[in-house]
Amino acid sequence: MKHIKIYLMLVGFSVFTGASFNLAKYTVGYFSPFAAAAWRFGLAAATLLIILIFTEGINKHQLKRNTFWYMVLGLVGIFGFSTLFFVGLKYTSSVNGALIMALNPLLTTILARVILKDRITKIQAAGIFLAFIGVLLVIMQGSIDTIKMLSFSIGDVIIFGGNVCWTFYGVFGRRFIQDGNPLSTTTYTMIIGAICLIVVSLFTTNPIPLPNIPIGAWGAILFMAFFTSVLGYMWWNKGMKEIGATKTSLFFNLVPVITMLISFATGIPVSIVQILDAVLVILGVLTASGVFHLSIRQRRRKEGTSNLS
Repeated sequence: MKHIKIYLMLVGFSVFTGASFNLAKYTVGYFSPFAAAAWRFGLAAATLLIILIFTEGINKHQLKRNTFWYMVLGLVGIFGFSTLFFVGLKYTSSVNGALIMALNPLLTTILARVILKDRITKIQAAGIFLAFIGVLLVIMQGSIDTIKMLSFSIGDVIIFGGNVCWTFYGVFGRRFIQDGNPLSTTTYTMIIGAICLIVVSLFTTNPIPLPNIPIGAWGAILFMAFFTSVLGYMWWNKGMKEIGATKTSLFFNLVPVITMLISFATGIPVSIVQILDAVLVILGVLTASGVFHLSIRQRRRKEGTSNLS
């Protein structure tokens, strides 16, 4: 396959991101959401900067040309996303968070249509509707009474806001960054976001004193910093550049599956409703991506070839 290396990178991104929902849920029991995000992205930004300096160096012309959009992407995709991600997981489960983030491919398809002028087919529109129903069921917690009483989980809504931020990060990066590459884009945007997170974290208090935080929580921060944020973000941006926004975002389909498997393995119960919601969301995303349509076309083409022979 032409892009097999990119696909393997994006599978790795999905695994790291799926694990991060469980790890973030764990860390917010010891860190404030802003402190957890500041440690994660501060360490990641420092690592990326060192890698950039010793591999490509600082391209001043590229940096000057894209300064404004690096700042926008850093504020939206790093500061905005990570803040809503960690805050949301204080009030909802890691599985619900991953399921809501599974809507990302559909949000990306819509935004790519508006910003990148990508065309949305009828089958994509059908998939968008199907996945929306799945995510709505997650937010409703399987009960129509939630809609009647307007008692949505605040954590679910916050996670959805983080999903929107991540969508803008991917599409805006592809549209507005000029002459950039995945490493430089990831580094500069993460530095901006990390600085904002560190400043805000100085005015927050952790649930327990810093010296009493267990090594497991620090290990979770390090995993999210080096694997999810450094490797994951670089691989995501590389996918956006090489195969486009819509195809790259499809790999978010694997995230809720990974999160559910980890939750189940660690003894966290996964409800039938959550499993059904995950199936519905993934079916909607696959439909919107044209996977089913492509399979039908390939089968018809194969049948036509067989008939000719």
